[in-house]
Amino acid sequence: MSTTSETRTLNGRRRLLISTVLAASAAVGIAVAGWWLASGRYHESTDDAYVGGNLVQVTPQVAGTVLAIHADDTDYVSAGQTLVELDKADSRVALDQAEAQLAKTVRSVRNLLATDSQLQANVDQRRAELDRAREDLARRSRLDAQVPGAVAAEELQHARDAVATASAALESASRQLAAQRTLTDHTSIDTHPDVREAAAKVREAYLAYARTAIPAPVSGFVARRGVQVGQRVSPGAPLMTVVPLDQVWVDANFKEGQLPNLRAGQPVSLVADAYGGGVEYHGKVVGFGAGTGSAFALLPAQNATGNWIKVVQRVPVRIALDPAELKQHPLQIGLSMEAVVDTHDRAGERLPKIARSEGGYETRAFASMDDLAARRVAQIIEANSGLERPSVAGREAAGGFAAAGARKAPARARVPVL
Repeated sequence: MSTTSETRTLNGRRRLLISTVLAASAAVGIAVAGWWLASGRYHESTDDAYVGGNLVQVTPQVAGTVLAIHADDTDYVSAGQTLVELDKADSRVALDQAEAQLAKTVRSVRNLLATDSQLQANVDQRRAELDRAREDLARRSRLDAQVPGAVAAEELQHARDAVATASAALESASRQLAAQRTLTDHTSIDTHPDVREAAAKVREAYLAYARTAIPAPVSGFVARRGVQVGQRVSPGAPLMTVVPLDQVWVDANFKEGQLPNLRAGQPVSLVADAYGGGVEYHGKVVGFGAGTGSAFALLPAQNATGNWIKVVQRVPVRIALDPAELKQHPLQIGLSMEAVVDTHDRAGERLPKIARSEGGYETRAFASMDDLAARRVAQIIEANSGLERPSVAGREAAGGFAAAGARKAPARARVPVL
């Protein structure tokens, strides 16, 4: 009897344990199902996400020998800060020659304008002589008509010859003036074609001279410095890279089965492995890649073989980060991220065709050079235009152009001193 009682007790405990496990499993299943219906089905997540950003290359615009390097890897630089200096000797000689040629051209045009005035005065003189000769001829003709024989025939002929000579002289002077005016008509010193051509040469030479100081296009951290002091560089050669870490984003690679629920503008929660789970970033979906990662690979997959295995493809999704959170907890390019997209709002097209209405990226580190070159040209023209009282710009041209350039462009690339 005792054995039967113990068996019954053991079976009862077993049934109770099984019932408990089944009930717990059912509760967990119900909880998971409830979570999925209420929230889980509205979230798409991936841990295949990485920080991306712009890699802005610093390249020279003119050829030259590197004399100084003012930044190295890991250094932070500001937009417009001079990073590399090239040898200025050749460009300075070319600039001096161009400036001298401009000054010479301005003086030549002044001579043309003065000759124009001189020829105009000559025409006026010849016209006055013609008028006087005609009056003399008319007076002698009236006297001869009133008193026949009062004026000798030879004298009348001389008067007629004087009129013809004066008329021919006026015609010659007028043609000389017309020929001269083809060189100066409708122009002034600063608008004359010869002066404009010489001014363009000065701008070209000044820009080449100013570009021996290579500025940082944007603010950021220096990476990939490959230039060395004494190296001969050519235009377009990469010297170093500046990475603006305040403009990074996240490229999250979602499986193709997750794409139907993703839309541009949906909020995203992200966690960086570098900070652990203690720091959460917030962003939004801003766009989708035009193809899968394998489609743009250097060696795309070739599936037209007999040994083909289907592989789930992933599509990069661009996620913009909150700038305030990014400033508080900076990220570096290439760091791993985990992204969870809230897909409650599924309105709109999955691939919206929205053109960018404004420029995405720009730099003003080179904007001051054109203005400074134009001011330099204006100063040279004014200094050689024969003005009695040179203006402030003329005095700057004679005494020092660099100070004026420094006042006009304070936070930009350091322009070489002239």
